[in-house]
Formats: sequence, structure tokens, C-alpha cells
Amino acid sequence: MSAAEQFTDPDDAPLYVARKEVYPQAVSGVFRTIKWTVLCVTLGIYYFLPFVRWYRGPNAPDQAVLIDFPSRRFYFFFIEIWPQEFYYVTGLLVLAALVLFLMNAVAGRVWCGYLCPQTVWTDLFYAVERLIEGDRRERMKKDDGPWSVEHAAQKVLKHSIWLMIAWWTGGAWVLYFADAPTIVRELATFSAPAAAYIWIGILTATTYVFAGHMREQVCLYMCPWPRIQAALTDEHALNVMYRYDRGEPRMSLKKSEQAKAAALPAGDCIDCNQCVAVCPTGVDIRHGAQLGCIQCGLCIDACDNVMAKVGRPSGLIGYDTDANAKRREELLEPVYKIIRPRTVLYAGLIVAIGTLMLATLLGRASLGITALHDRNPIFVKLADGSVRNAYTVRLTNKSQEERVYRLELVGLPDGARIEAVGTHPSGERAVLVEVGHDRTRELRVLVTLPKGGDAASLPLAFRLIDISTGAQASVDDFFKGTGS
Repeated sequence: MSAAEQFTDPDDAPLYVARKEVYPQAVSGVFRTIKWTVLCVTLGIYYFLPFVRWYRGPNAPDQAVLIDFPSRRFYFFFIEIWPQEFYYVTGLLVLAALVLFLMNAVAGRVWCGYLCPQTVWTDLFYAVERLIEGDRRERMKKDDGPWSVEHAAQKVLKHSIWLMIAWWTGGAWVLYFADAPTIVRELATFSAPAAAYIWIGILTATTYVFAGHMREQVCLYMCPWPRIQAALTDEHALNVMYRYDRGEPRMSLKKSEQAKAAALPAGDCIDCNQCVAVCPTGVDIRHGAQLGCIQCGLCIDACDNVMAKVGRPSGLIGYDTDANAKRREELLEPVYKIIRPRTVLYAGLIVAIGTLMLATLLGRASLGITALHDRNPIFVKLADGSVRNAYTVRLTNKSQEERVYRLELVGLPDGARIEAVGTHPSGERAVLVEVGHDRTRELRVLVTLPKGGDAASLPLAFRLIDISTGAQASVDDFFKGTGS
């Protein structure tokens, strides 16, 4: 009897039932193989990606994936994101959300069961636990029995390995923010920045606690996705389901054979509880859809193994839809609708946003320009009657080589001239500017209109031309005069 069932009055029942330790049993099968493959691939990428090199030029970092806070850059192989291009990161977050929605519409909580970091690291911690302490029955027996030297030694070894995994998890995260070989050497010689040790400590603690101790509690109480997923799913989404129309009434194998011999109803479920024993969250899938079910498919492997041993067809538990459950009650053939309005909508949005981002990324220029008009004063009238406006112009050179740009004044009447501090004149309406590789340069630009040529407001543009490549960029602004 559960803790909640001890209260006859619902108002007296506790909000949360005391946690019962979950001891998942090892299982083999198709879905367990998929989970091992995903675990190895994802952890391999996470731990070793910082050491992958990518040549960008003589003046650029060669780490393939790097979040460079001091230089305010994000590098991802051939892509370089500047702070003012953070909209690309926003686009990636939108794409990630849409992919998550699409995955949910097709196969329920497939993210939770296979790809979620909590699932992946918890699986790894479980593997270590089984290797050292044994499988489900051995661990339960040891935890229920008296302590021994062997048991204590196993616990110490297990937690030591857990801490090593957690420590390397935090260490790998730090490697994405600095040159990996360099920071590893600094960490080993205790000369790394204090922030590196702090973040490694934080991530070591969280990984150890979440994957080693809280486990299914993170999924049940901390993660918002189960609640969101429940609102997004529909009757055609594939979910791990117990086919109760085939499994009920459940009874032991012996009683089932006796019932069939007597022409009495008997389901294929032999009530062996293997589906519960292998579940990492302790869910009994035979009770229907539940918040704790992460749709990992391990109960499918366990049930199929049992069905094979007792000579019954596999698939008593499997990925199915609510719509098919209803169709089976009506003796109709199952229908799977992967392509339906919501999946088409999600896929279309993913393709549209991804294409737009890719086109923008591939078509972006290596130079850029912005201009900010002085507000106080808006203009200055000089002794000779001419009018001067001042601007703060910022030039951007995204290439890995120093560039010489020509900054031109466009749109004002004849006689207008441009000046900029620290530049070389190139006629009255242009100046030459040098900008270092992967740098921005801020200029104080003065635009002067001769006497008699001023007006309340005249449109102008600053055009930037790369002398070596001919690439151009421009920005529009206004010239304010005495008539303002």
C-alpha cells in the first residue's frame, strides 16, 4: 500500500509521497541498443569536440567550437557570430523549440527518453552502478542488508567514479570557452583562472547530484517539459503504450494456460512486472500514460524478451497511438498518420527558418557600418556661414586580414565635404580608413555643407567600400541645418 492510500480523507493526504528508491534492472533489446548508441555518440561529441581544430587564418583561433567571451565571438566551424548578430542564436533557439515540438508530434517524449542530458548521464551512472554493485536484485539485497567491508568499498568506488565523470563533465564545459589544450594544461598546473575552477566545481556538483542521486526526481518535479508535452500531444502521436485489449485480463502463465484450456478469457500479460523492473523512473506502463514515463522503450525490450520466452507474439508493449487503441476496440486495422497538419506545419517552419538563416549567413558581407548622429548640438554653424554635423561612425571588418576601406559621403549637394579623425583624405567627399582584422573601428566623422546649401533636413548616406574586394555596405542618415 502506498503512502497516499493510508489516508481515508483526501484532504489529509500529503502533497508529495515519500520517495521510494528505484532500482532499474538491466535489459537488452533494440531500444536499449539505440540508447547505448545515442549515449556514446552524444557524450563523445560533448567531451571531445573542444579538441577538434578548424583553421580560420593566421590571426584567428583554430578551435572548431569556441565561445570567446574576451573577443566577444562565437565560432562554430566555418561560422563566426559577432555580438550584433545574436539574432542567429535566437534563430537557433527557435529552431530547437520547433524540432522539439516536431519530435513530440511524431513520437511523444522521444527527447526525454534518448537525448535529454539528464537521461544520458543518469544512464551512464546506472551503468557504473551495475558494474560495481551488480544488477537490480544484488543492489536491493545489499542496501536492505547489514553493511559489510565489501559493500562499503563498492560504495566508495562507485561514488568516486561518479565524481570523476561529473568532474570531467564540468571540465569539458569549460573547454568550450577557452583554447582546450591550453586550459587543460593550466588546470593541470593550477594556473587556470579562478572562474574555470568555480564553474567546474558547480557543474561537478550538479551532475553528481542530478544523475547520481535525484535521477527520476528531476523528471518528475523539476523539468517542465512533461507538462508542456502533455498539452502539445494529440491522439496520433506515437507513445509507448500497453496494449490492454490484448494483455487483459492479466494473470500468471500457469493460470493463463488453465483459463484458455477452460475457454475463459485470458490476456497475454503474465504479470511478471519486468516492464516495471527495467523502468528508470519506476513507472508501471500498464496503468496508462503517466507523467513519469519518459518513453525510453526499455519496457518494450523487457516485455518482448518475456513474450519470446513464453512463446507469445511480441508487441504487447510498443510505440502506438491513442487513435489506434480506439480502433482496436472497434476491430479496425491500425492507421499511422505521421504526416498531418501539425507535423507539416512544424516541418515547414523548420525548413523556412533554417533556409532563411542559412541564406542570410552565406550572404552576409565581411564589412559593416553604423552611424549615430550627435544630438547635442544637432548642428554647428561655423564663422564662414557653413553648417557642420557630427557623427559617430563604427566600421566593422569581419575578415581575418587588415583592410583599407573608402568611406564616401553620398546624397548631399556639391561642396559638401567629409572629415574623420585619424584617416587619410581621398577627395572632399571620401576618406581612407584602415581597420584591423576581425575588429571594429569607431570614427568621429564631421560633415560640412557650405553657406547657402543648408536646409531643415537633407538625406545622406555613408558608403563603405573595400578597396581590395569591391564589397560595399552603407547606412542612411540625415544632415540637419539651420532651418531645423
